[in-house]
Amino acid sequence: MAFGERLRQRREELGMTRPELAQRLGVSRSAIGNYETGVSAPREEVLLRLFDALSVDANYLYRDSFRFDGNTCSKEERALLEKYRSLGLTGRQTVQQLLDGLSAWQTEMQGEREMEPEQRRMIPLYCSPAAAGYAAPAFGDDYELVPVTGEIPQGAELAVRIQGDSMEPLIADGSSVYVNHDPLQNGDVGIFCVDGEMLCKQYYRDPLGMVYLFSLNRRRADADVVLTPDGGRTLTCFGRVMMRTQPLPM
Repeated sequence: MAFGERLRQRREELGMTRPELAQRLGVSRSAIGNYETGVSAPREEVLLRLFDALSVDANYLYRDSFRFDGNTCSKEERALLEKYRSLGLTGRQTVQQLLDGLSAWQTEMQGEREMEPEQRRMIPLYCSPAAAGYAAPAFGDDYELVPVTGEIPQGAELAVRIQGDSMEPLIADGSSVYVNHDPLQNGDVGIFCVDGEMLCKQYYRDPLGMVYLFSLNRRRADADVVLTPDGGRTLTCFGRVMMRTQPLPM
């Protein structure tokens, strides 16, 4: 016996009319007719109310009925369905909420993949690398706009391509780093301009005002920069590099 036939049989056993059941479920009378004749199936939230209205569990209505939209359930799907049917109302509602969340997430990811590049948020990627550990020599016209995809950290405001080995192993030669404008703290890696030269270094400032810009690759300690408060050198920070792995303090 199919789902619709069991539904009709149970409704009649209870002496309930289609309009009465429709009112209990919050659907139209014609919807009940469609359920009973197999034209359409109730949505998940309607099913939960239907089980309660008819005082039955899912096994009663779905017994011997394993076809949905004309497709026979696989063995794995049948096993999942049996587990779902064994749950109480709270359990079924929890499963429904989880599935709704997963479905919304999948739809969002699919929409992002299908979105045209011009519809996505774009950030500049500064492309001209300089010598070891240096970033693009100037934040001017030498850049390309790249779309922000799932591979780029949320909040990134620009990207810089690095050349050289002074920031290895965490920042490889030729890789791109993503930068935001969060306040820089000791131990952070940043993009700096020192006396007109652009550098990617780990930042540290001591209580006396001394600024140290360290190379993560200690074999390239020759590329470290030390600035004293009264040294007369210029220092500008263009942003904090968003690191997947936070480097240890020097």
